[in-house]
Amino acid sequence: MKPRKKIRTFDVVNYIVFIFVGLIVLVPIWKVFVDSINAVGVYQFRLWPNKFTLDGYRTILNTALLYQPFVNSVITTIFGTLLGLVLSTLSGYVLAQETMPGRNIFAFMLLFTMIFSGGMIPEYLVMKKLHLVNNMWILVFRHGVNVYNFVLMKNFFEGIPGSLYEAAKIDGCSPMGIFFKIVLPLSKAALASIGLMFAVTVWNDYSTVKIYIADPHQVNFQYKLRNMIMGGDTPLTSYNVSQTTLFNAGIMAAIIPFMALYPFLQKYFVTGVNVGAVKE
Repeated sequence: MKPRKKIRTFDVVNYIVFIFVGLIVLVPIWKVFVDSINAVGVYQFRLWPNKFTLDGYRTILNTALLYQPFVNSVITTIFGTLLGLVLSTLSGYVLAQETMPGRNIFAFMLLFTMIFSGGMIPEYLVMKKLHLVNNMWILVFRHGVNVYNFVLMKNFFEGIPGSLYEAAKIDGCSPMGIFFKIVLPLSKAALASIGLMFAVTVWNDYSTVKIYIADPHQVNFQYKLRNMIMGGDTPLTSYNVSQTTLFNAGIMAAIIPFMALYPFLQKYFVTGVNVGAVKE
């Protein structure tokens, strides 16, 4: 008979803390979801709706003014994520090479921008010179360079065993060949994590649109949805839906795409990449 496993205090505290944190995250989301399907607009927390309705979601789906902003958000999110991944992986790979001349200087210059910035006015003038003001593509190029994600990729590449690089060089592989044939296949977990960060940042960006874009045909889904619900631009429909229900349905419509995407990327977050299989 196997001896009973001893329960450690550390494990008990861990479970309690994670359950508490999980509730902190899930309870607000559950409240928003319940309120989005509740025909009676209330501000109290309820586990179930008083009167079930999908009129809030029907209003969102039948509002033609949201179609173009939604397409804009999808386009900018896809291209912004791709651009961010390309720049982060290439720059991280280059600076991860110890033989690169001046790598420490370039790394310091990039890290310097995480602490200090030129400010809003110089940034606005630069975007104007690049003809990105009143243009939805500003969401792509403004978030394409993210030093934090770049540092994460650089550190990840530095953790790949050097023997893999040496073996590829002996086989006659070029530096870019090593990047595409060795580094990227081992970086699925990092690419999924960084890609999701880029996608969420571009999709949820409201302030950039508010500052730089005035053309209603260039705004994104978040901006239009916020103005529709909070700014009094509520669509006129035949559905008898309260403002509270419509407001919460709009929030759910904005977060549902990534709630549906996350399960497909979850395995990359929990399993990681087995880069330690080759020992030095």
